[in-house]
Amino acid sequence: MAGYQYTIIIGNVGRVDDGALAYTQSGTARFRFSVFVTRKWTDRTTNEAREKTTIFNCTAWRQLAETCAQYVRTGMQIMVTGEVDARAYTAQDGEARASLDLDVRDVQFLGSREDAREPAQIGRDPSDLPF
Repeated sequence: MAGYQYTIIIGNVGRVDDGALAYTQSGTARFRFSVFVTRKWTDRTTNEAREKTTIFNCTAWRQLAETCAQYVRTGMQIMVTGEVDARAYTAQDGEARASLDLDVRDVQFLGSREDAREPAQIGRDPSDLPF
C-alpha cells in the first residue's frame, strides 16, 4: 500500500544564505532556507513559562525556488508545506546529530504585505518534483 505525507509548519525564516539560490548540473533551480518553529507553554507543576524551538531545513525547487529567492527574507513569518525527512549525520566536532529536512511544496507569507513583499500563496505543481 502506498503512503502519503504532508507537513505544515508555521514559523520564522532563520537562515537565508547569499548563495541560497543555486542550480543543479541539469539546470534545475534550488533554494535553501531554514524555518524556526517555536512552541510555548506553561509547565503545570512549576507554573514556569517554557519554550522549544525546532529548526526545519527547507528546500524549494524549480519556479518555486526562484520565487522564494525573490521574497523570502530572514525573520519573516512564513507557512511552508511539504514532505519532511529526518536525517542523521556526524558533526565536525564528532557528535551525532539529526536534522529535519522539508521538501517544500507550497509557501504562504504571513503577516503584513510589507514584511512578505508578496501577497497570497505560491506553490508548485506536484508533477514538477526533482525526482
